[in-house]
Amino acid sequence: MERLSVTRRLATVFAATAVVASVFSGNATAEPATVDWAGAAQQLRAAAVGNPEAEQAVDRLVASGQVNKAGQVALPAQPFQIPAQSDIGRGAGPGVYGSGIALGLDGFRFGFFGGPGTIAPNQAGAKLEVLWINLSNGRSGTEVLYEHNDVPVDTTIRTRPLDTGSGLIVAAVYGTLWHRWSVPVSDANPDGFQYQRGTISVPSFGAVYN
Repeated sequence: MERLSVTRRLATVFAATAVVASVFSGNATAEPATVDWAGAAQQLRAAAVGNPEAEQAVDRLVASGQVNKAGQVALPAQPFQIPAQSDIGRGAGPGVYGSGIALGLDGFRFGFFGGPGTIAPNQAGAKLEVLWINLSNGRSGTEVLYEHNDVPVDTTIRTRPLDTGSGLIVAAVYGTLWHRWSVPVSDANPDGFQYQRGTISVPSFGAVYN
């Protein structure tokens, strides 16, 4: 569920850590700028307290050493600066998997895209989530990515529209996701599809200006 108020815990973190120093030198239409990514990850970790899965996901992100490889802040709709890693990767083994994305259509949403194959319409037994925090107003939340259309072929799975407020938002996508691709119909694949579930080991991490 969204947590739309500034908690005492987050207020303490904000007071202790100045994450973004002059992120935007002008108004909301200014060009994207770089961020103190390590500090942003610390803020995201603070927002995850009380949610063990989110805490572990951010811890894996920080331990991966990928955080400081991010570049400029993105504007919707842009992929996250750091892609996810998973046990299946883009192929037969572990590795780069896909990316979170911020979508500005039909309201502000978070999404995810990646392979192998396409995203399966039935996600029973899998759960893909995004942890986010708006560094400009202190709002934060955890949302499940569940909206997906199979026809025409949809390459993303998305959250519901979110009221994050305007400002600089950092987010991480973690969890599991079912994929499928066409194969000959057989006893093992009666519907003509083969399915595989990906488990994210290192979350996709990014910053976006809403």
